[in-house]
Amino acid sequence: MPDSGGTGNGEIVAEGGFAPVLKNRNFLALWGGQVFSQLADKVYLVLAIALIANHFGSEDQTISGWVSAVMISFTIPAVVFGSLAGVFVDRWPKKWVMVATNLLRGGLVLAMPFLLWISQGWAPLGTLPLGFCILLGITFLVSTLTQFFAPAEQATIPLIVEPRHLLSANSLYTMTMMASVIVGFAVGEPVLGIADAIAANFGLGVDIGKELVVGGSYAIAGLVLLLIKTGENTSIEHESPHVWQDVRDGVSYLRSNKNVRNALIQLIILFSIFAALSVLAVRLATVLPGIRASQFGFLLAAGGLGMAFGATIVGHAGRKFSHTQLSLYGSMGMAASLVGLGIFTHSLWLSLLLTTCLGTFAALVAVPMQTTIQAETPDQMRGKVFGLQNNVINIALSLPLALAGVAETILGLQTVFLGLAAIAIAGGVLTWYISRTGNEK
Repeated sequence: MPDSGGTGNGEIVAEGGFAPVLKNRNFLALWGGQVFSQLADKVYLVLAIALIANHFGSEDQTISGWVSAVMISFTIPAVVFGSLAGVFVDRWPKKWVMVATNLLRGGLVLAMPFLLWISQGWAPLGTLPLGFCILLGITFLVSTLTQFFAPAEQATIPLIVEPRHLLSANSLYTMTMMASVIVGFAVGEPVLGIADAIAANFGLGVDIGKELVVGGSYAIAGLVLLLIKTGENTSIEHESPHVWQDVRDGVSYLRSNKNVRNALIQLIILFSIFAALSVLAVRLATVLPGIRASQFGFLLAAGGLGMAFGATIVGHAGRKFSHTQLSLYGSMGMAASLVGLGIFTHSLWLSLLLTTCLGTFAALVAVPMQTTIQAETPDQMRGKVFGLQNNVINIALSLPLALAGVAETILGLQTVFLGLAAIAIAGGVLTWYISRTGNEK
């Protein structure tokens, strides 16, 4: 790759907006695969809940217990296998990891209708239907495969994109990720309903359209990713990975590289704030006029829209600032937005605007921090580092998910929002201070 220069503090000089990466055929193939894969990821849980309601729910029984079991089955692999998956991703060709994980996930989802059909009436564990056990197993396997796909996808970006274009590439990556969140929250359920209706009109059965959409999206992603040329050795290394030693190597690298470690801490803080927001949005929707608690997804979708907008700004103008500056400005903006949400809890439009601003400023943190990790991590360490990144973020997400509702009940909505604002400021100032003291040495 050509030398892109530097800023004097180890950061890459960004260049050019979106045009250069959109001319990169390998990145376009990766981006196309990301679109279909992430849409399938976001809609998968909507599909699982629909299957529970159609096959296992009853009018006199809530489905909350069934849904919780599926959520747990989806979450366990993210906590258990995140770091381990990164070890193997470093030793396997990343293109084939991405292709295989998408095709396998597509096959599992497409097999659901048949497996649920043949398991009807079977309950080998007493009151627990065999079909629900199958749904839990498929959910677990889909999530496990995702743990391999995610670090492979993140580690592929710097293989196919020049360093000076990484900021723009990560901006498009973030925009796509947040757009898939918006689609999942806003139109996932009606899209699956339309798919079932179309499938029924073609004589394919009433309940098969949803699986065709989700499984087909995974399969299309796998086929699109076949077009990528990463320049890697296409043969799998024969040396068996020393799993725990490789995990320790990744941890040691994070300890020794303050910029990467700092960026990871910022991302953990960012995702923790949004995890807490996903819980607080339900409570906020109950106190806002003109919206019901069940419509809390509109608040989260506004945050996703804001992050997509912020990623666009970073992609076009982010090269004018250092990654540390962007992170600091984003943290301050997030803090101001959270304070506003705590104050204006009785205005729907202001809450939607502030949530959009929160997402916009969050992109100023997420995109440059992800770019820093990619730019400063050596090729042979990227799978380990991204595996650890996904692992610690997933673990960190569980704490605010568990505590945010309790804290709101005890302290009140306004106090919790102010506390999150303080955490956002602390993260930005910490990154700025460590970067500044490191440059002065």
